[in-house]
Parts: sequence; structure tokens; C-alpha cells
Amino acid sequence: MLKIGVGPSSSHTLGPWRVAMRFMDIIALEEDISELTNIKIDLYGSLSLTGKGHATDIAVVMGLCGNDPKTFPVEQIQGDIDSIQKMKKIPLNALQFIDFDWDKDIVFQKKFLPFHPNGITITGIFKTKKRVETFFSIGGGFVVQKERKRAKKKYEIFQTYPYPIENGADLLKTCAEQNKRINEIVFENELSTHSEDEVNSGIQKIWEVMLDSMYVGCHTEGTLPGGLEVSRRAFGMHAKLIGDRKYTNQDEWITSIRNTTVAFREILKWVSCYALAVNEVNASLGRIVTAPTNGSAGVIPAVLMYYLTIENHKGDFDHIKEFLLVASEIGSIFKKGATISAAMGGCQAEIGVSSAMAAGALTSLLGGSPEQILMASEIAMEHHLGLTCDPIQGLVQIPCIERNAMGAIKAINAAELALDGDASKAKVSLDKVVQTMWETAQDMSSRYKETSEGGLAVNVGLSDC
Repeated sequence: MLKIGVGPSSSHTLGPWRVAMRFMDIIALEEDISELTNIKIDLYGSLSLTGKGHATDIAVVMGLCGNDPKTFPVEQIQGDIDSIQKMKKIPLNALQFIDFDWDKDIVFQKKFLPFHPNGITITGIFKTKKRVETFFSIGGGFVVQKERKRAKKKYEIFQTYPYPIENGADLLKTCAEQNKRINEIVFENELSTHSEDEVNSGIQKIWEVMLDSMYVGCHTEGTLPGGLEVSRRAFGMHAKLIGDRKYTNQDEWITSIRNTTVAFREILKWVSCYALAVNEVNASLGRIVTAPTNGSAGVIPAVLMYYLTIENHKGDFDHIKEFLLVASEIGSIFKKGATISAAMGGCQAEIGVSSAMAAGALTSLLGGSPEQILMASEIAMEHHLGLTCDPIQGLVQIPCIERNAMGAIKAINAAELALDGDASKAKVSLDKVVQTMWETAQDMSSRYKETSEGGLAVNVGLSDC
């Protein structure tokens, strides 16, 4: 559920990037790549309608070049793209160059393919044949083919988990039967496919990227790319909050924040600053962690940072680990029972899910029971139901960036409500709100599902910005 990648969108940037990498893997295994002469890319549905603003075309080309979105230096992206466009050649997996005309070989098709709104077809043209593969970017950086060729294998792996969890009821039942907390259940499941060192190092790396995106966002000024001329706000907000405190690295930065005033208004500002910082980095093709998507990447790190800098100054890796394990399990329940794709469910599937993930995780760190954890997640989602996805000019900027701040604040509020409530008397279960979210998504007009054909996207023009 938590993937390291490049902004601005998990479904429109990271997903297509991974699609292209998978296509090249298929070609390398099943074809003679030396016979490949040309590649054509067709983007469908939401990938076409908002692809330019989400850098979908750039992402696909970077994937064809064999660059890993987890590690490729983001500052090199534009230079590499400029070179490809100028030479009209693309270095496949950095091994061989073939002809590639950006304007002709990438086609933004307006129609939607069956199965999912985010469709992409890549055609490899060889000297004597063609190889056509169609993929779907289903949100959160996850990609599938309609045939779901790997679904059986994934299900078999799922069944090997000591505690296979499908929904909230399964999770609560397992916690009760095993007398374990949610994070312990999730950790044992992770150990069925990875070593303890691998799990811990993976979590540490995820946190390092989250922290770096907050730090970079708080220390970068100027305007965001894309044409809306949106000013970076985290820099100015952070400067006012931090005052004249001195620091030279991230650890000293956190210490200096812990020494700041913690009045209610300042807490709100700090949480908002953290969330804005991450999503300003995301909007600039920076490196972030999908949580569960790029567009909602700021909520979880903002709430975790709130815990570390406001609630518990002695918070350490064990607390970070617990938070991220619980958050990932909540997100997984939403993915299994509904969707985490804005193209399928609107922004409730992104900010709503991330707020629910953060609310449950914070409740866990604050000592809540498994029942209270799910109650907090339900409360957070309940108050995001019906939230549309209507990005202006197809950019993950307005209203996306501010929504992360709002989602983070709602998550903290939901955690407090759950901790002060009696979970045994809750009228709405997490599973019921997941079901309701999915039904709402199905009823929602496609104009409000990441197409930029409704809402703010059509009522606010460039002249207004």
C-alpha cells in the first residue's frame, strides 16, 4: 500500500511508469528485442483526459528507458525527456536506441476502454510482427492486465499468510482470537514473504522518503510547474512557524520543531504545513510515497509527524513502524472492498482513504483498541463520502494539495473522537462505510472522477488562477 515513487499521480504517473517497465520485461523475456524498431503508446479514458497535467506521457517514456521510479534522480527527468524529444530516439532499457516521435507515437485517445478508466496500450513494432499489450492503472501505483495473469499467483501468496484478512470483521476477529494488536497481525503477515530485516529496512526507507519530502517541501520556494502558477505555500508557512531556530539536518529540524510553541492554532498550522510540503513536492515530479496514492501522499506523513513532534517527543522507529503497519492494513481493506483510484471513485478514494488510514494508525499509537482503531478509520471516511475528483487543468494542485491538509486534520479529529467513544456502540462499522463508499463511487458521475470535465475543473479557468 505504501510505494516509493515519483509525482504527481500514482494512477496517472507511477502506474504508467510501471506499465512501461512491465512491457519491457515482457519484450525481454518473450521477444527478440534487437528486432524492435518502434514503440507506440495509446492512452485511454482518464489517462488521456488528464494525462498531460499528470505527466503520464513522461512517465511511460521513463519506464521504457528502464529507469526505476524508486531511485532514478528526479532532477534528471526533464533533461532526459528534452534529449529524447530533440533526437526523436528513445534508449530502451538504456541498451539500444530506436526511433521515437513524441508527438506521433504517443496518442491521447478520448474514449474509455472496458474494465477500468485508466487504460494504456503499448504496441511494439518489430521487423516482421507487432506485439500489443494492454494494461490498466488501477490506483496507488498498482497495474493489472484485464486477464489478470498474475491474480492466481497473488491469491496463492495471500493464502499463505498466517492471517489472511479480507475486511474489518476478519481483522477484529483475528485480533481477538490471537490476542494481538493490528500492527502485530500485519507484521506477522509480512514475515511470511520477507525477512524481519527486509521488512524493517523497507519501512525505514518509506519513512525516510516521507520525511525527506516534508523537509524538501518546507525548504523550497517559488511556483509549481504546469501553468497554473500556484505558489508554494509550505515554505512561507514553515518560515513563520520555525522562526529563528537553527538546524543543519533533518534530525535537528525535528528537534527544533519539538521546541516550538504548541498552541492549538500552531498545531493546525504545523500539520497543514507538513501535508502541503509533501504534495508540493509531488506536484513537481518529486519523490514521495503513495499513501495510498500520490494525490493523497501528504496525509499520512503529516499525521505521523504530528505524533512525533507534538504528541510524543520520544517517538522512535517502533512507533513509526506501528503507525505504517496499521495504516497499510486499513488501506488494504479499502482496496479490497472498494477502490483507491480517483478515476473509479472520486477523491473519496484517495483523500478519504488516506485520512481513514492515518486516523486508525494514530489511534493505535495513542493506545486505542482494535475496535477503536477501526472506528476512527470509519469516522474519517464517513466525512469524506462523495468527495469528487475535479483537478483544475488536470494538475494535482488545485484542490488536491489543500485537501491533504484537510484530510490530515480530519484524521486527528477522528482519532480523538474514537478514543473518547465506545466502539461497542458504534452505529456504523468500517466494512459498512467501505461498502457505502463503493456504492457512492458507482453512482458518481464520471465527470467527477479525475476527468477534469466537471466541478472546479470547468468552473475555474486559467484567468481565475
